[in-house]
Amino acid sequence: MNDNSSSNDKTGADWPLWEVFVRSKGGLAHRHAGSVHAADARMAIEAARDTYTRRMEGVSLWVVPSAAITASDPGEAAALFEPAADKVYRHPTFYAIPDAVKHM
Repeated sequence: MNDNSSSNDKTGADWPLWEVFVRSKGGLAHRHAGSVHAADARMAIEAARDTYTRRMEGVSLWVVPSAAITASDPGEAAALFEPAADKVYRHPTFYAIPDAVKHM
């Protein structure tokens, strides 16, 4: 970099990575669709729209800076998730869901 450069002079390759989540229709959950590089949140939304909803596949977009996402360690899955197996009352598997209920 030269002395006249600033942090706003980043090229697309230097922009932060954003994770994109798309909701395909009302009532459904957002699903991870992929990633885009963008200088800011507004640009990330526009890039996500252009990349992941070109054919009217979505009704809502979320973009999150990749650096803001913390994931569990797959090696710790047993310690993290197995205690829930002891609490079957937390799982609504014994409820009958009416056919009229959609997207559950």
